[in-house]
Amino acid sequence: MNPGIDLQGSFVEALTNLGLPADIAHVLWLPLPMVLMIVGAVFGVLTSVWLERKISAAAQQRIGPEFIGPLGVLAPVADGLKLVFKEDIVPAKADALLFTLGPVIVVIPVFLSYLIVPFGEHMLIADIGTAIFLWIALSSIQPIGLLMSGYASNNKYALLGGLRAAAQSLSYEIPLALAVLAVVMMSNSLSTIDIVQQQAGYGILGWNVWRQPAGFLIFWIAALAECERLPFDLPEAEEELVAGYQTEYTGMKFALYYIASYVNLVLSCLLVAVLYLGGWESPIPVGVLTNALGLSETTPWLQVLTGLLGITMTMLKAYFFLFLAILLRWTLPRVRIDQLLNLGWKFLLPVALVNLLLTAALKLAFPFAFGG
Repeated sequence: MNPGIDLQGSFVEALTNLGLPADIAHVLWLPLPMVLMIVGAVFGVLTSVWLERKISAAAQQRIGPEFIGPLGVLAPVADGLKLVFKEDIVPAKADALLFTLGPVIVVIPVFLSYLIVPFGEHMLIADIGTAIFLWIALSSIQPIGLLMSGYASNNKYALLGGLRAAAQSLSYEIPLALAVLAVVMMSNSLSTIDIVQQQAGYGILGWNVWRQPAGFLIFWIAALAECERLPFDLPEAEEELVAGYQTEYTGMKFALYYIASYVNLVLSCLLVAVLYLGGWESPIPVGVLTNALGLSETTPWLQVLTGLLGITMTMLKAYFFLFLAILLRWTLPRVRIDQLLNLGWKFLLPVALVNLLLTAALKLAFPFAFGG
């Protein structure tokens, strides 16, 4: 197993070599991953918005943005600046405190979920033993913010939109958790690092997507519903011509919902790559290539190259699913609320339960292939 590179250890060692005590070096390290997480998530949002416009334009045989910066790459920045300078309006009879807390409660758990996403063996902010359950717990907070926003707006359309959004999120959270639980059962761990390492060694043949095809499809469908992406864009109903729980929001409060939606989409794509497509692992194991070339895996420049390759592989896999999600938006029609709930409760939930039981049986029957 390639040991990879330890960013924290290298940073602390560099500062201690300059004469700083180790404790101070650790304190200086603490804010860097958090800032990096926020910057990376915001950059992911800007990239996703630009890709959404260009891919949708290509799907509809249009050009898309091209004059706001090269190829229109500054169009998302212009959107952000516009929302920053828009007036922040709170309806006269709204509950001002809950109205303000709603978008905050929605956006903060999504950003915190990036703590557990590994881009490499040592390239994550927090290697938590219960990382998967932490992510599921954080995602379960979102319906509270959606209900709070709809209720606090003092608007019947916003309230209906909040109820629809909460019902949708709760309906698909259970199949999603069951699909993830099957992966956890095979990996014998809740750590995202352990889940990726369990898929290592055999290249593309070791990825969980081959052993969990049903779980993979359930996770992807439930993730789209959790992100409120078409065809599951139910909080905004066409017959009402309003934006559901966002109806009364303007300025930065509306921007927070916009940001949370895209950050959650990128996060879901990253987790698909980590749970089912081997994370940072390449289709051809790096160890095979190094052995063929007669190189040692502890060579410093090779470790750096392997780390960069791991980040590249993770991002390529994630952005493939981002492309797929954007393409689905312009391909499939929006479903009705009864169809959406029936799909979640009457189809995905039973299939997820059967998949979990089948995984347990296969784990006992074929422990060498299913993590016994």
